[in-house]
Amino acid sequence: MFQFTEEQIRRYARHIILPEVGGKGQEKLLKSKVLVVGAGGLGSPSIYYLAAAGVGTIGIVDFDVVDYSNLQRQILHNTERVGIPKVESARMTVESLNPDVKVITYNATLNKSNILDIVRDYDVVLDGTDNFPTRFLINDACYFLGKPLVSAAMLRFEGQASVFDFRDKEHSPCYRCLYPEPPPPGLVPSCQEAGILGSIGGIMGCIQATEAIKLLLGIGEPLVGKLLIMDALSMDFRKVRLRKDPGCPLCGENPRIKELVEYQQVCDARF
Repeated sequence: MFQFTEEQIRRYARHIILPEVGGKGQEKLLKSKVLVVGAGGLGSPSIYYLAAAGVGTIGIVDFDVVDYSNLQRQILHNTERVGIPKVESARMTVESLNPDVKVITYNATLNKSNILDIVRDYDVVLDGTDNFPTRFLINDACYFLGKPLVSAAMLRFEGQASVFDFRDKEHSPCYRCLYPEPPPPGLVPSCQEAGILGSIGGIMGCIQATEAIKLLLGIGEPLVGKLLIMDALSMDFRKVRLRKDPGCPLCGENPRIKELVEYQQVCDARF
């Protein structure tokens, strides 16, 4: 039987008193594994709140180093860490926040030769990347492995989020139901070209962490089959129905994609 330490009881007290979480739920979180792809504007708040919640193992994938331009929104990092790998900066932040959390770092670019081996060990995957090719690769890998995927994106003053729960492939749509193929290069501007209000990442990353925790605990109604759209200038939130596409090349009635596909890397930040 799992025994909380006195420090853990104090740390997670606000969770434990929630009927939907309780001691059993907190124990489940401590035994859970979440993979976050991207330690940037979306991954930073996601990782922070997953670690604070006591998710026992957090995998972090990122190939980049901390840059001054990151610090306006990527709250895992600080000025002293400019120039070091983002995964190492993220690890240091998480370990100083919660010693209960084991951090596994992957200082690498995801590709079709490594993604399945990385993803297969985790319970839930969060996509915090900024380009279409990697989004499709993550979606397809999670689909083939039957892993729940929490996706979000942001640009300027807007954010979007959805959940693709591939534990139930029969009913859950996938990312390709929204976008069957990546758009042509240059069609959609990147954050570097169009800008991003830093706090948008905080909002959308927190939504991702919340959806991941709901999936791990089996509570509430995750954003499966729904696309949440936020406009920060008007502070409007709306949900759009996202239906499973019978013609989807991955999860449709006659799928054409039966193995991982790699597309040319083109930076983008839209969902």
